[in-house]
Amino acid sequence: MRRSVYVIAALAAAVLLLPTAAGADVLSPSITINPSGSSDTSSAEVFTGLKLALLISALSFLPSILLSVTCFARIVIVLSLTRQALGTAQTPPNQLLVGLALFLTFAVMGPVMTKIYDEALLPYSEDQIGHQEAYNRAWAPLRDFMLRHTREQDLELFMEIGKLEPPEAPQDLSPVAVVPAFLLSELNSAFQIAFLIYLPFLVLDMIVSSVLTSMSMITLPPTVISLPIKLMLFVVIDGWHLIIGNLVQSYH
Repeated sequence: MRRSVYVIAALAAAVLLLPTAAGADVLSPSITINPSGSSDTSSAEVFTGLKLALLISALSFLPSILLSVTCFARIVIVLSLTRQALGTAQTPPNQLLVGLALFLTFAVMGPVMTKIYDEALLPYSEDQIGHQEAYNRAWAPLRDFMLRHTREQDLELFMEIGKLEPPEAPQDLSPVAVVPAFLLSELNSAFQIAFLIYLPFLVLDMIVSSVLTSMSMITLPPTVISLPIKLMLFVVIDGWHLIIGNLVQSYH
Protein backbone atom coordinates (compact mmCIF):
# COMPACT_ATOMS: atom_id res chain seq x y z
CA MET A 1 0.00 0.00 0.00
CA ARG A 2 2.77 2.42 0.92
CA ARG A 3 4.64 1.55 -2.25
CA SER A 4 1.52 2.29 -4.33
CA VAL A 5 1.17 5.71 -2.71
CA TYR A 6 4.82 6.52 -3.43
CA VAL A 7 4.48 5.39 -7.03
CA ILE A 8 1.35 7.50 -7.62
CA ALA A 9 3.03 10.57 -6.11
CA ALA A 10 6.15 10.03 -8.20
CA LEU A 11 4.07 9.47 -11.31
CA ALA A 12 2.15 12.69 -10.72
CA ALA A 13 5.40 14.61 -10.49
CA ALA A 14 6.78 12.86 -13.55
CA VAL A 15 3.80 13.66 -15.73
CA LEU A 16 4.02 17.34 -14.95
CA LEU A 17 7.77 17.79 -14.69
CA LEU A 18 9.29 15.60 -17.36
CA PRO A 19 9.31 16.71 -21.00
CA THR A 20 7.13 14.68 -23.35
CA ALA A 21 9.21 15.42 -26.39
CA ALA A 22 12.09 13.15 -27.25
CA GLY A 23 15.49 14.28 -26.26
CA ALA A 24 18.34 13.90 -23.85
CA ASP A 25 18.27 14.73 -20.18
CA VAL A 26 17.88 18.43 -19.56
CA LEU A 27 19.48 20.07 -16.58
CA SER A 28 17.00 21.84 -14.36
CA PRO A 29 17.59 25.57 -13.99
CA SER A 30 18.91 26.52 -10.59
CA ILE A 31 18.38 29.61 -8.49
CA THR A 32 21.23 31.19 -6.58
CA ILE A 33 20.52 32.98 -3.32
CA ASN A 34 23.21 35.20 -1.83
CA PRO A 35 22.17 36.35 1.64
CA SER A 36 25.23 38.57 2.08
CA GLY A 37 24.47 40.61 -1.03
CA SER A 38 27.98 40.22 -2.42
CA SER A 39 28.72 39.07 -5.95
CA ASP A 40 30.72 36.08 -4.72
CA THR A 41 28.61 33.04 -5.50
CA SER A 42 30.94 30.66 -3.69
CA SER A 43 29.26 31.49 -0.39
CA ALA A 44 25.77 31.36 -1.80
CA GLU A 45 23.35 28.51 -1.28
CA VAL A 46 22.59 26.97 -4.62
CA PHE A 47 19.51 24.81 -5.02
CA THR A 48 17.04 23.91 -7.73
CA GLY A 49 14.20 26.08 -6.54
CA LEU A 50 12.28 25.90 -9.77
CA LYS A 51 12.19 22.11 -9.65
CA LEU A 52 11.02 22.21 -6.04
CA ALA A 53 8.26 24.68 -6.88
CA LEU A 54 7.08 22.56 -9.78
CA LEU A 55 7.14 19.42 -7.64
CA ILE A 56 4.97 21.04 -4.97
CA SER A 57 2.59 22.26 -7.65
CA ALA A 58 2.45 18.76 -9.14
CA LEU A 59 1.21 17.35 -5.84
CA SER A 60 -1.92 19.50 -6.11
CA PHE A 61 -2.79 17.67 -9.33
CA LEU A 62 -2.39 14.27 -7.71
CA PRO A 63 -6.14 13.68 -7.12
CA SER A 64 -6.94 14.50 -10.75
CA ILE A 65 -4.22 12.17 -12.00
CA LEU A 66 -5.47 9.43 -9.68
CA LEU A 67 -8.97 9.83 -11.12
CA SER A 68 -7.70 9.88 -14.69
CA VAL A 69 -5.36 6.89 -14.97
CA THR A 70 -6.73 4.38 -12.43
CA CYS A 71 -9.92 2.43 -11.81
CA PHE A 72 -11.06 4.86 -9.09
CA ALA A 73 -13.74 6.51 -11.25
CA ARG A 74 -15.65 3.31 -12.04
CA ILE A 75 -15.52 2.05 -8.46
CA VAL A 76 -16.67 5.24 -6.75
CA ILE A 77 -19.50 5.79 -9.27
CA VAL A 78 -20.84 2.25 -8.82
CA LEU A 79 -20.69 2.53 -5.02
CA SER A 80 -22.46 5.90 -5.08
CA LEU A 81 -25.23 4.70 -7.39
CA THR A 82 -25.67 1.58 -5.26
CA ARG A 83 -26.36 3.81 -2.29
CA GLN A 84 -28.91 5.76 -4.34
CA ALA A 85 -30.56 2.54 -5.50
CA LEU A 86 -30.99 1.48 -1.88
CA GLY A 87 -32.56 4.86 -1.13
CA THR A 88 -30.51 5.40 2.02
CA ALA A 89 -29.71 9.08 1.26
CA GLN A 90 -26.26 9.81 2.74
CA THR A 91 -25.68 6.41 4.30
CA PRO A 92 -22.93 5.27 3.90
CA PRO A 93 -21.40 8.77 3.92
CA ASN A 94 -19.33 10.09 1.03
CA GLN A 95 -16.08 9.90 3.00
CA LEU A 96 -16.60 6.20 3.63
CA LEU A 97 -17.37 5.44 -0.02
CA VAL A 98 -14.37 7.42 -1.25
CA GLY A 99 -12.10 5.71 1.27
CA LEU A 100 -13.35 2.27 0.25
CA ALA A 101 -12.94 3.14 -3.44
CA LEU A 102 -9.41 4.38 -2.76
CA PHE A 103 -8.31 1.16 -1.08
CA LEU A 104 -9.95 -0.92 -3.82
CA THR A 105 -8.04 1.17 -6.35
CA PHE A 106 -4.76 0.36 -4.60
CA ALA A 107 -5.68 -3.33 -4.64
CA VAL A 108 -6.56 -3.40 -8.35
CA MET A 109 -3.65 -1.18 -9.43
CA GLY A 110 -1.12 -2.98 -7.20
CA PRO A 111 0.56 -5.01 -9.98
CA VAL A 112 0.78 -1.97 -12.24
CA MET A 113 2.23 0.22 -9.49
CA THR A 114 4.71 -2.48 -8.51
CA LYS A 115 5.91 -2.71 -12.10
CA ILE A 116 6.30 1.06 -12.28
CA TYR A 117 8.24 1.08 -9.03
CA ASP A 118 10.58 -1.75 -10.07
CA GLU A 119 11.19 -0.63 -13.65
CA ALA A 120 11.04 3.15 -13.45
CA LEU A 121 11.04 4.70 -10.00
CA LEU A 122 13.70 2.51 -8.37
CA PRO A 123 16.27 2.75 -11.20
CA TYR A 124 15.65 6.49 -11.47
CA SER A 125 16.17 7.03 -7.74
CA GLU A 126 19.49 5.16 -8.05
CA ASP A 127 20.58 7.30 -11.04
CA GLN A 128 20.60 4.30 -13.36
CA ILE A 129 18.31 5.91 -15.94
CA GLY A 130 17.53 9.46 -16.97
CA HIS A 131 14.37 11.55 -16.79
CA GLN A 132 12.98 10.64 -20.20
CA GLU A 133 13.67 6.94 -19.81
CA ALA A 134 12.01 6.92 -16.39
CA TYR A 135 8.97 8.66 -17.85
CA ASN A 136 8.70 6.16 -20.72
CA ARG A 137 9.03 3.16 -18.39
CA ALA A 138 6.41 4.56 -15.98
CA TRP A 139 3.95 5.38 -18.74
CA ALA A 140 4.12 1.97 -20.45
CA PRO A 141 2.36 -0.13 -17.72
CA LEU A 142 -0.32 2.53 -17.25
CA ARG A 143 -0.90 2.75 -20.99
CA ASP A 144 -1.27 -1.04 -21.27
CA PHE A 145 -3.71 -1.10 -18.35
CA MET A 146 -5.85 1.69 -19.78
CA LEU A 147 -5.89 0.26 -23.30
CA ARG A 148 -7.18 -3.08 -21.98
CA HIS A 149 -10.25 -1.29 -20.60
CA THR A 150 -10.78 1.30 -23.35
CA ARG A 151 -13.26 0.92 -26.16
CA GLU A 152 -11.99 1.43 -29.70
CA GLN A 153 -14.72 3.93 -30.57
CA ASP A 154 -13.78 6.11 -27.60
CA LEU A 155 -10.12 6.02 -28.62
CA GLU A 156 -10.98 6.91 -32.19
CA LEU A 157 -13.19 9.77 -30.98
CA PHE A 158 -10.42 11.49 -29.04
CA MET A 159 -7.88 10.87 -31.77
CA GLU A 160 -10.25 12.67 -34.10
CA ILE A 161 -10.79 15.48 -31.61
CA GLY A 162 -7.03 15.91 -31.14
CA LYS A 163 -6.42 15.53 -34.90
CA LEU A 164 -3.87 12.80 -34.21
CA GLU A 165 -2.53 10.51 -36.89
CA PRO A 166 -3.24 6.78 -36.44
CA PRO A 167 -0.11 5.22 -34.90
CA GLU A 168 1.64 2.17 -36.29
CA ALA A 169 1.46 0.38 -32.91
CA PRO A 170 -0.50 0.85 -29.67
CA GLN A 171 2.78 1.77 -27.96
CA ASP A 172 2.84 4.97 -30.03
CA LEU A 173 -0.53 6.24 -28.82
CA SER A 174 -0.44 9.66 -27.18
CA PRO A 175 -1.67 10.20 -23.61
CA VAL A 176 -3.82 13.01 -25.03
CA ALA A 177 -6.03 10.34 -26.60
CA VAL A 178 -5.55 7.40 -24.24
CA VAL A 179 -6.41 9.07 -20.92
CA PRO A 180 -9.75 10.74 -21.89
CA ALA A 181 -10.79 7.66 -23.91
CA PHE A 182 -10.12 5.49 -20.85
CA LEU A 183 -12.19 7.82 -18.66
CA LEU A 184 -15.09 7.77 -21.10
CA SER A 185 -15.01 3.98 -21.22
CA GLU A 186 -14.92 3.82 -17.44
CA LEU A 187 -17.98 6.07 -17.20
CA ASN A 188 -19.83 3.89 -19.70
CA SER A 189 -18.95 0.69 -17.82
CA ALA A 190 -19.88 2.24 -14.46
CA PHE A 191 -23.35 3.23 -15.66
CA GLN A 192 -23.93 -0.20 -17.20
CA ILE A 193 -23.10 -1.87 -13.89
CA ALA A 194 -25.22 0.65 -11.99
CA PHE A 195 -28.22 -0.08 -14.24
CA LEU A 196 -28.01 -3.79 -13.41
CA ILE A 197 -27.87 -2.91 -9.70
CA TYR A 198 -30.77 -0.46 -9.96
CA LEU A 199 -33.10 -2.82 -11.80
CA PRO A 200 -34.11 -5.22 -8.96
CA PHE A 201 -34.59 -2.32 -6.54
CA LEU A 202 -36.76 -0.52 -9.09
CA VAL A 203 -38.93 -3.62 -9.52
CA LEU A 204 -39.29 -3.89 -5.75
CA ASP A 205 -40.35 -0.23 -5.49
CA MET A 206 -42.94 -0.76 -8.21
CA ILE A 207 -44.36 -3.83 -6.46
CA VAL A 208 -44.63 -2.03 -3.12
CA SER A 209 -46.23 1.00 -4.78
CA SER A 210 -48.79 -1.20 -6.57
CA VAL A 211 -49.67 -3.04 -3.37
CA LEU A 212 -50.17 0.20 -1.44
CA THR A 213 -52.30 1.65 -4.24
CA SER A 214 -54.48 -1.47 -4.33
CA MET A 215 -54.96 -1.15 -0.57
CA SER A 216 -55.97 2.52 -0.99
CA MET A 217 -53.00 3.61 1.12
CA ILE A 218 -52.11 6.43 -1.25
CA THR A 219 -50.91 8.82 1.43
CA LEU A 220 -48.28 6.38 2.70
CA PRO A 221 -44.96 6.92 0.87
CA PRO A 222 -43.83 3.66 -0.78
CA THR A 223 -40.24 4.23 0.42
CA VAL A 224 -41.37 3.81 4.02
CA ILE A 225 -42.22 0.18 3.24
CA SER A 226 -39.70 -0.59 0.51
CA LEU A 227 -36.59 0.71 2.29
CA PRO A 228 -36.57 -1.89 5.12
CA ILE A 229 -37.33 -4.65 2.61
CA LYS A 230 -34.49 -3.55 0.32
CA LEU A 231 -32.06 -3.36 3.23
CA MET A 232 -33.09 -6.80 4.45
CA LEU A 233 -32.69 -8.37 1.00
CA PHE A 234 -29.39 -6.58 0.43
CA VAL A 235 -28.00 -7.94 3.69
CA VAL A 236 -29.35 -11.45 3.08
CA ILE A 237 -27.65 -11.75 -0.33
CA ASP A 238 -24.47 -10.06 1.03
CA GLY A 239 -24.80 -7.28 -1.51
CA TRP A 240 -21.65 -5.30 -0.74
CA HIS A 241 -19.52 -8.43 -1.04
CA LEU A 242 -21.05 -9.29 -4.41
CA ILE A 243 -20.73 -5.80 -5.82
CA ILE A 244 -17.13 -5.23 -4.70
CA GLY A 245 -16.09 -8.72 -5.75
CA ASN A 246 -17.51 -8.32 -9.23
CA LEU A 247 -16.06 -4.82 -9.55
CA VAL A 248 -12.56 -6.11 -8.85
CA GLN A 249 -13.05 -9.11 -11.13
CA SER A 250 -14.08 -6.81 -13.98
CA TYR A 251 -10.44 -5.65 -14.19
CA HIS A 252 -8.92 -9.15 -14.27
